[in-house]
Amino acid sequence: MSRKQRGFTLIELMIVIAIIAIIAAIAIPNLLAARLAANETAAIATLRNIVSAQAQFQQSAKADTDNDGTGEYGGYIELSGAAPGRITVSGVPATLVPPVLSGAFRILNVNGEVSRSGYFFRMSLPAVLGVGVNEPQVGYADDGTLDSDLVETTWCCYAWPVNYNQSGNRTFFTNQAGDVLACEDAAYSGAGLGPLGGAAFLVGGAITGNVAIAAAGSDTNTWRQVN
Repeated sequence: MSRKQRGFTLIELMIVIAIIAIIAAIAIPNLLAARLAANETAAIATLRNIVSAQAQFQQSAKADTDNDGTGEYGGYIELSGAAPGRITVSGVPATLVPPVLSGAFRILNVNGEVSRSGYFFRMSLPAVLGVGVNEPQVGYADDGTLDSDLVETTWCCYAWPVNYNQSGNRTFFTNQAGDVLACEDAAYSGAGLGPLGGAAFLVGGAITGNVAIAAAGSDTNTWRQVN
């Protein structure tokens, strides 16, 4: 006995494809938005971890280049225990044990940046007159570049998207005060293309001045506090 075999008609296939396209058009933007939100939330959490790590490091006085008994703030290399940097024990260079920052911060790119969850993170410490010095790829050294007094009280950190509008939209800032600020600027996107040290401050260049909370920073962007 013969048995008829019936396949899909062209119209049926077109209907199925159209339904799939409609579902994709609805779902993909929502997925991208969810990923952006997750990356931004992770960046904020990371910055808050850095605030805590810096406070612990400074209070421990592991780095005290002027030997005045007051600890200095550190860079990623020092905080993560990757290398001694400016840390000494009885005059001998020593890595931080235990580290106060995740091992993910032990490897910096050529711009001194760490990439995590769609964001670049960069640390700045003050030189003379409070000018921000970005952390070198190998970390900070006791070579006179930093102001040993100002580095006891000041640091700042920025986080910006690896790809604007794909991995994140907002750029974030924090410093020793512990507040997290944000702005949105499409120019802050990619390696080496983050804000300058004084971007989120009212006066450009120095990172020891007043932060531009709900005001235009030296980069002309309005920086708003993140709750």
